[in-house]
Amino acid sequence: MSGIAQAFRRHPELMVAAVLVLTVVTIGLVNPVFWQPSNLFSLLRASVITGILGLAVLLVMLSGGIDVSFPAFAIAAMYLTVKAMIAWGFDSILPAFAMATGIGLLLGLVNAVFVHYLRMIPLIVTLGTGTAVRGFILGVVGTSQINIDQMPPKLIEFGRTQLFSVTQAAGSETGLSAMVLVYAVIALLIHLLLRYTMLGRGIYALGGGEEAARRVGFNIRQTTFLIYGLAGAIAGFAGLLHGAMIWTANPRDMVGLELDVIAAVVLGGASIFGGRGSVIGTILGGLTLVVITNSLIILGIDTTWQRVVVGLIVIAATAATAWRDRKRIA
Repeated sequence: MSGIAQAFRRHPELMVAAVLVLTVVTIGLVNPVFWQPSNLFSLLRASVITGILGLAVLLVMLSGGIDVSFPAFAIAAMYLTVKAMIAWGFDSILPAFAMATGIGLLLGLVNAVFVHYLRMIPLIVTLGTGTAVRGFILGVVGTSQINIDQMPPKLIEFGRTQLFSVTQAAGSETGLSAMVLVYAVIALLIHLLLRYTMLGRGIYALGGGEEAARRVGFNIRQTTFLIYGLAGAIAGFAGLLHGAMIWTANPRDMVGLELDVIAAVVLGGASIFGGRGSVIGTILGGLTLVVITNSLIILGIDTTWQRVVVGLIVIAATAATAWRDRKRIA
């Protein structure tokens, strides 16, 4: 048993995977509807945006910070890009995503300025910038929702793309969204960056302590700007992808999403103190959270209690992380 405990402590992804398998098997036994292809494809689709945003949060958390500005940055990038596409009359996917990603990048660099030069706490900085950006969008750009009949057709077509479809027992067709593949590619790129580049090593080193990272030769300013800039860019990309997948652009969307995404990252084994975490763990954590939420819906649990469950998951995952880190130090 001690060997299993040590394996879980060294590789928290194993624990998350075990929880995921246990949850899937349990809910499948309680309600066989869970195993229908339409529900499984829906779960994978629902994990895309949470998962991509989780990768942005992972980068910041690995460096020892916490980012809560990403939903506001995502919505700002999405709403401004869709507004521009309508106003300027262009309907091309690549320029649209480049614009949304660029907006997110610029907003992320603003976070970096405050964190690095003013030595401010990342949580306070991102709370302030997120609030300011959302207020700007609602107060200056507009509050009206852009519905499907106004959305750029190519954007909707992209969001509807499926990798393949299957015929269910009842005869209806259901398909797996191609956005799952987009998520997989982004996750692979972030994994390669963290595992095989100097920037990735710098991010982990910064999470272990700024002074220690500086002494071993990492450029703290450059690393900080790259972390927050990349996190903002990912958020901007995810924002427009979200709009393409739901076929609307609502400036009031994603309110309260911070808790779900941070819960997914922490559940995946990332330490809130920095220096520990992985892309695989974040993916598993996001999928586990989506499965748990879906299970509560299938069981008829009220939305209010669903939020209670997510909050408890954050507390439990954080406590488990703190216990693991103490054991590691001991």
